[in-house]
Amino acid sequence: MSDAVIVGAVRTPVGRRKGSLADVHPVDLSAHVLRALAERTGVDPALVDEVFWGCVSQVGEQSWNIARNGVLAAGWPESVPGTTLDRQCGSSQQALHFAAATVLSGQAELVVAGGVESMTRVPMGSSVAGGMPFSAAIAERYRGVEGFAEDSPLPFNQGVGAELIAQRWRFSRTQLDEFALASHEKAAAAQDAGAFDPELAPVALGDGGKFAADEGIRRDTSLEKLAGLATPFRADGVVTAGSASQISDGAAALAVTTSEWASRHGLRPLARIHTAVGAADDPVTMLTAPIPATAKALRRAGLGIEEIGVYEVNEAFAPVPLAWLAETEADPERLNPRGGAIALGHPLGASGARIMTTMLQHMRDNGIRYGLQTMCEGGGMANATIVELL
Repeated sequence: MSDAVIVGAVRTPVGRRKGSLADVHPVDLSAHVLRALAERTGVDPALVDEVFWGCVSQVGEQSWNIARNGVLAAGWPESVPGTTLDRQCGSSQQALHFAAATVLSGQAELVVAGGVESMTRVPMGSSVAGGMPFSAAIAERYRGVEGFAEDSPLPFNQGVGAELIAQRWRFSRTQLDEFALASHEKAAAAQDAGAFDPELAPVALGDGGKFAADEGIRRDTSLEKLAGLATPFRADGVVTAGSASQISDGAAALAVTTSEWASRHGLRPLARIHTAVGAADDPVTMLTAPIPATAKALRRAGLGIEEIGVYEVNEAFAPVPLAWLAETEADPERLNPRGGAIALGHPLGASGARIMTTMLQHMRDNGIRYGLQTMCEGGGMANATIVELL
């Protein structure tokens, strides 16, 4: 029986908005991790059958199929095709799912999955300019629902959704701030221990320097500082910029094939893609789908939550992983052990692959058999992926 395995995983350090990666074109960020992936696996890029590349704001510098442009900028053979996809925050996690399905079906032998987002150079929401992505039929369906702003070009608002989650699960401002602080503390500890180093491909900068470490970690933050931040989504709300993911720049890439192909080419698989599912939930609250996605993945995998050694639940906003914990009754000590998007950042199209790269490294460092990754996505969707260490 064939399987789908990951034989390589690499990412850039994540840059803050207007930070170290601000002058790097997103096509070149993509090319950088593609070259690094080929170098680290030793795979000839000519053998790559397809590149599935996540990118959310497909406009301007990220338009015209950035997957293909990244391949060309990397110097890879012109024979390598690329497909760009948008599943909002889960774009590169979905790219991984497509890669697994493609090699399992026999349509390809080696596929690269990953993604990129330069939120500095192509600001979030850029692709909405000049048009309304929601038709009257959607407005009619959700008219009157709390959190749906019919008079807005973007009537579904993820910040409002986060507030609705906090309200529903009765999370206090203090709980959210404590979670955010813990994310920074865990990320700082991991960075200090060199835990991220094996997964990073430092980026050469125009000034001759190198960008070699995630720069979103706030070592000087505190509960007092977090408590002083405004609540932008609701005047009486509890969600702040401090308990939300950071706007960021970055890219990440994964190489996917079968065990048989890996063996023939002298590659050692890192992990098997055990189970990959998608799910959807209420698009107004928007951010709750990781809960049913996790249930679906565990059911299909035949595993219990207690059998999973590490959980990566994207920290779009602190209420998201907190609600996930409440509903799954998972061990909080296994959640985002090296910090999450609140500390490390959330370059939208790259985050799925970035999180998987980090989770795989943590599993290898600690001998963890099963890991589960899930993330909320615009439109009320989510992906969930269970991988098994090999």
